Amino acid sequence: MNEASSRAPQGGRLLTVLLLSTLLSAPSARAAEGATTLEDNRRITEGYIQLANAFQALLDPDFQPGGTSGVRPNWFAFAPHASQAAGKGMLSAGLARRVLDAARGRPSLSVLEALERVGLTGTLRLSVEQLSLELLVQGLPTDVAATLGALTTGMNGEALADPRTLTTTASRLAALYWSAPGMLPLDKAEAVVRTLERTLHGGNVAIFADIGGAANAYLEWRQGTGEMEPERVLTQFALAGARPEETRLAYDYARAHAHDTPRPHAFDELFPGMEGRSLVVAAFALYERARLTNGSTEREALIAIANNYLAWREQHDAVQGAFTSAEAHADEVSRPEVMRTMTPMLVVHFGTLKWSLADYAYAHEDRDGNPITAPPTEYGWATFWDRWPPILDSFEKGYGEPAALWVMPEPLEDPTLFSNP
Repeated sequence: MNEASSRAPQGGRLLTVLLLSTLLSAPSARAAEGATTLEDNRRITEGYIQLANAFQALLDPDFQPGGTSGVRPNWFAFAPHASQAAGKGMLSAGLARRVLDAARGRPSLSVLEALERVGLTGTLRLSVEQLSLELLVQGLPTDVAATLGALTTGMNGEALADPRTLTTTASRLAALYWSAPGMLPLDKAEAVVRTLERTLHGGNVAIFADIGGAANAYLEWRQGTGEMEPERVLTQFALAGARPEETRLAYDYARAHAHDTPRPHAFDELFPGMEGRSLVVAAFALYERARLTNGSTEREALIAIANNYLAWREQHDAVQGAFTSAEAHADEVSRPEVMRTMTPMLVVHFGTLKWSLADYAYAHEDRDGNPITAPPTEYGWATFWDRWPPILDSFEKGYGEPAALWVMPEPLEDPTLFSNP
């Protein structure tokens, strides 16, 4: 082990493990206490920030938590920002519920009134109002239209500037409303809100419990293991479900193909039948190899493949069940359809760097070749192969501005605090 790689203080590592143990147990424990989805999201985002700091300190001995790093960011540096984006969706669901609650007390006379009653004013209201008015054209009641429009509050409203996206989004929301369970209009609208909130929350918790849990176990194991090298990870770190022979195969492949273009990513073809947790262990071994690598080009190539391994497990295995739940919920609408409806407006702020699905879609070949349909509406986030290439694209954008990611997200404010700018 080189001297630089052993600088991180043991006390700091112990504190990280203790904090993460608390955070990882928080979602399930707090759920029993009636915690809100936003409270869970905040704790998960904080947990990712701790993990991002811990792993970057391994890769960059000059990195200090709360500071910045010029070394390629680890997967956990992307995760707080993605979690924050999910939290904004939950905030939007909370605002939509407030529209419903106000309507149950007294129906609104207009969409404008419905939105102003919950404090949604100024420029933030414009795209929501535009979509709500389009929903009125689709035949939805005023408060229902305002409720469903409010679901997009924390998203990329600029995507609706394309009239094709606006029309398609309104049509899809209307279809979800008409398909929803319940007799009363407000109850049907609430089913749509409930589905989005549960989907985002379920995915948020599932990813953190899976990838965050594995990372916490690794850091705890690493702390008491002594001098660290990749071989010890491959032979000694035990993660439930991971298979040593698969882990070594993935690790060796990554080292041999670190500089391939495009970067390895189609792991179902490369490693048919491989258990996703084997990729997680291989990723940790690759981080250790990157830590011991002097050349920056080689180091960053290894980090990038490790990130892809973790992202594959995250997206292909951990979160998919939340998007396409095998269990039918009688009080919900279709989760894949909810995600497809919201996909054109997806946006993640990686610190000072903005990535949006709309920008990605317009920059790539039109998938259906039909000028009548807007490119962003041709993706559905619940479908793995629809979201996997855009996610990889967001990574590459982050690699181009690594310092941007270390501007970590601030705690989200309650939607009732929206005010006129």
